Amino acid sequence: MSRRDWDDEGEDALPLGGTRERERALKEVRSVYRQADAAYAPFSCPASGECCQLSRTGRQPWLWQPEWELLSRGRPLPPPRADGGCPYLDAAGLRCTVYADRPFGCRTFFCARIRGPARQPAETVGALLERLERVSQRVAPALKAPRPLLEWHAQALARAGDEDA
Repeated sequence: MSRRDWDDEGEDALPLGGTRERERALKEVRSVYRQADAAYAPFSCPASGECCQLSRTGRQPWLWQPEWELLSRGRPLPPPRADGGCPYLDAAGLRCTVYADRPFGCRTFFCARIRGPARQPAETVGALLERLERVSQRVAPALKAPRPLLEWHAQALARAGDEDA
């Protein structure tokens, strides 16, 4: 990782407000995602969609505000799945329909079937999570913690319903 990827402390002091600043935050989230993908490049998963069966696993990714914004913007909001799976799964429940913009938690394998080196990149993951938190604090200072994906999704569906009424 180059120093340039991390040396943005002076710019972090500026609060986000306008479109330009929001775009910068989303660009930074994408940078974090690329770094997470690079950290997990030596690992593989079976790509079964098993981890996306949220009600079965009892686990779901937790997202910061800019992650949700990146995931949900510019695409229709999918309905909840009857099987309790991630709403962003395809109809068969096997493939992610938003793979390029999938959240950080979906990139950092929490599946027992992961294959690769004996040790996962915990230090890198921790540092990237801290960076996501800093970006989120600029966008939404009142949000003190990430929220579960399905909570973000339900809130967006409720807002969409209110707008239709």
